[in-house]
Amino acid sequence: MRTCGGWRVSCFMSDNLFAMKNMSRRNFLSSASAAMFASAAVPGIASTHARVAQGAPKRKRVFVGSNAPDGVLAYHWDPVSGELTPAGVAASVPKVAWIAASPTGQFLYTASELDVFNGKPTGEVASFRLLLGELEAVSAVNSAGVGTCHVALDRTGRVLVAADYVGGSAASFKITAGKLSEAVWTEHYTQHGPDPVRQPSAHAHFASFSPDNRFAYINDLGGDCIHIYKLSVSTAMLTAAGTYKGAAGSGPRTLHFHTNGHTAYCVNELVSTVDVLEWKREDGSLTLTKRIELLPEGYHGATRACDTVISRDGRFVYFANRDNDFLYTFKADPKTGELTAVKRSSCGGKTPRNFVLDPTERWMLVANQDSNLISVFPRNPETGVVAEEGKSYAALAPMRILFT
Repeated sequence: MRTCGGWRVSCFMSDNLFAMKNMSRRNFLSSASAAMFASAAVPGIASTHARVAQGAPKRKRVFVGSNAPDGVLAYHWDPVSGELTPAGVAASVPKVAWIAASPTGQFLYTASELDVFNGKPTGEVASFRLLLGELEAVSAVNSAGVGTCHVALDRTGRVLVAADYVGGSAASFKITAGKLSEAVWTEHYTQHGPDPVRQPSAHAHFASFSPDNRFAYINDLGGDCIHIYKLSVSTAMLTAAGTYKGAAGSGPRTLHFHTNGHTAYCVNELVSTVDVLEWKREDGSLTLTKRIELLPEGYHGATRACDTVISRDGRFVYFANRDNDFLYTFKADPKTGELTAVKRSSCGGKTPRNFVLDPTERWMLVANQDSNLISVFPRNPETGVVAEEGKSYAALAPMRILFT
């Protein structure tokens, strides 16, 4: 254990877990250096969190999607101390960009950003049975196109939708006892935006479902829009139902629905803004009510907005931004979803790809992709404020954090 500038770094670099034998010397030194620089201990964390409910589990299983050959890593989580302990490779499915769990937690589903799978130019979508904390492979099928970056399950756990970034496509699958069918529905998008570097073609990036599970949504970063579909749970078919058009060159990346059931937040990657949207139950449409700026005033450097976290009570909403690398806390009106800025804070490393609250909501975990770190920060559930200092744990190219 080493300290640097008051930050404590926990480097768990087993050969099996992080596949160091497959890394070049330059990459290894870069990863180790990033881990040494970034991490964090806060004195008195254990006492601060002694209020965690008595009888809560001491350790919980956490899975991390990794953009590496061993694409699903397992960790043990201690909700009292905020400690992550590596538990080995959970699945060797490659280049995992996203993991999603079934509503019952019995099955896990992965998206792999591949150029070829089963001899076809597509990414891979796979399913696993979770049994006593271990993953057992169930099925693996082709997506609609190259570079599958996201999968989402409907609220019944019977339909999965995948988004392919490079291929600019999406697909739906029917699920039976955790097993994926071949693609039931596919769409290859043709829209493109004004940014010649990032938007020369469509880039499907994120899938989600409406609060009542009647509609599905696909964010198209390349086409500056969100595609809206009616969902048939019985067949897994999607039927076009409209489009939300974002600002030209904005790059809509993700869409999350507030707990109030009628507000949604769309993070725009290319301009680091958030579209606050009103969802209409009757037809599934989305209407812009406000646009939020994430960048500090006067900042003109590289920037890529990323992801969203909403507290269970709907009182706080968080956004992550990359390149200048920060988390941004907002208070939210639980009824209207209106946002009020609180503060920007550290993400603990470089390129926060995904971040989540733990089940107690007393800790925020951040997957810092380019630092090869998962950073853990204390959070005050009453004020919503995330601490500036935390602890970080080594994880090769972390893309997604999932509690089960």
